[in-house]
Amino acid sequence: MVEAWIEIKPDSDFSIYNIPFGIYSSDGNEPRPATRLGDKVVDLSVLADFGYFDDLDIDDLTVFYRPYLNDLIDLGKPLTSKIRDRIIALFTSGNDDLKGNTDACEFALIEADRATMHMPVKVGNYTDFYASEQHAFNVGVMFRDPKNALLPNWKHIPVGYHGRASSIVISGTPIHRPKGQTKADDQEFPVFGPSKQVDFELEMGFVIGKSTALGDSVKISDAEDYIFGLILFNDLSARDIQKWEYVPLGPFLSKNFGSVISPWIVTLEALEPFRIPGPVQIPEALPYLQNNGNHHFEINLEVHLISGNSKINTQNSNSRLKTQDSRLISSSNSKYLYWNFAQMLAHHTVNGCNIEVGDICASGTISGPDEGAFGSMLELSWKGTKPIPMPDGSTRKFIDDNDTIVMKGYAEKDGIRIGFGNCSVRILPSKE
Repeated sequence: MVEAWIEIKPDSDFSIYNIPFGIYSSDGNEPRPATRLGDKVVDLSVLADFGYFDDLDIDDLTVFYRPYLNDLIDLGKPLTSKIRDRIIALFTSGNDDLKGNTDACEFALIEADRATMHMPVKVGNYTDFYASEQHAFNVGVMFRDPKNALLPNWKHIPVGYHGRASSIVISGTPIHRPKGQTKADDQEFPVFGPSKQVDFELEMGFVIGKSTALGDSVKISDAEDYIFGLILFNDLSARDIQKWEYVPLGPFLSKNFGSVISPWIVTLEALEPFRIPGPVQIPEALPYLQNNGNHHFEINLEVHLISGNSKINTQNSNSRLKTQDSRLISSSNSKYLYWNFAQMLAHHTVNGCNIEVGDICASGTISGPDEGAFGSMLELSWKGTKPIPMPDGSTRKFIDDNDTIVMKGYAEKDGIRIGFGNCSVRILPSKE
């Protein structure tokens, strides 16, 4: 086991085995790349200033000073892996290269509660998939024939759609309740107004780490070379708007008003110990979607709902949510995905669609087989027919104004814990 020379609590999301990448600022400084160890944010620009990356054959060290990670990621996995390995070595117990440099430590180590996190990448394109069989089945049962809940194409292709990149925001950014057209079943005409059915969707996202040219396809065997890392992703939805608009072209205003991501990108290298086999896919996928080995990950996922009447800090990525203030409403796992990330990316590019560094693809809602593992309010309250009791005595069918949704994710095995921190958002009243 590797131990760090700085204090890291056993239940921290940010062990020395993690070393995620993000963008932070503090004390009025410009946003810049960082990593996280325990309760410390580590400024990578300072490590670069003191020469700790000089021998890694990085041609342009200014990537450590830029307000997005795109250029750093674009160095390629061979170099970003070396950067991650160097950081691990610098903080490993017994290595005094950094520990003995008091000036470097003074400037590089920042208390996490002093740091403001920013969007880690400039997102050029965003695609949302629909890759959890249980979620697709639940929705099919609710809105179509239960005997034919899955549409005919679902087990043949990773279904997805292109979403709005500009409204993806960092954890802690509040989102206003959207307005739009809705139509009740007993109404002849639609009406306009604030959505009454704002919902969350518990998803994982992956960040593209390597660009392709228009016309090129990514082979399934190479797909993970194009994935830099994973994030938590909350795809906010307005179910009543969605119900009215989705035929014939799918989601539009019901999905583009805000999606929220966790601030730290956890690399695939950090998640290696948590690989597991995926489900047996019947019918067998077409050859371009077939991949050997373990390409699923066992990552525990949680959703906590906090009543708008509560006042607690949800920005600290390791904050504990007290039961009197919040309710754990979903405990799911990324292992419940039917299609894995490599399959999603291979399908995305098979027609020649080009991808760019910093693009985000999301998994779609991840729901497990039990009610407590459903990944949306739509499923948890079963279209509002099973209201969820809250600690303050109120109930929820969907999300109320000023409620906060907090998502958490972590993997744990053999004493190694890798976490993502908080992905939180408060739903504000609709703007006039």
